[in-house]
Amino acid sequence: MTEGNDAYRWRASILSALANPARLHIVDLLASGGRTVGELSEAVGLDISTVSRHLEKLRNAGLVRDRREGTKVYHTLATPCVLEFFGCVEKVLGGGECEAPRCGREAGR
Repeated sequence: MTEGNDAYRWRASILSALANPARLHIVDLLASGGRTVGELSEAVGLDISTVSRHLEKLRNAGLVRDRREGTKVYHTLATPCVLEFFGCVEKVLGGGECEAPRCGREAGR
């Protein structure tokens, strides 16, 4: 594989990490600041072990980092610019600024 293909592979791993409703919810929650796994678990409605696995996937993709304060571990966005991507997705869903034929208009939106 060429170097260019490696870049596409890394991009795909980031998109894969975001391709889950619970992980999207977690990223959205982390936009307002650091949270513990317990806080995230309660907000997302999933058990702590499941949220921990989601955080691991996001961390491995470089989207989340951890910070220890005493006995608590706070999870924060490592790359808040990912929220700009969410804005782009919302434009696609809303039909704004999208030229592609499958931007939601033909899917009954």
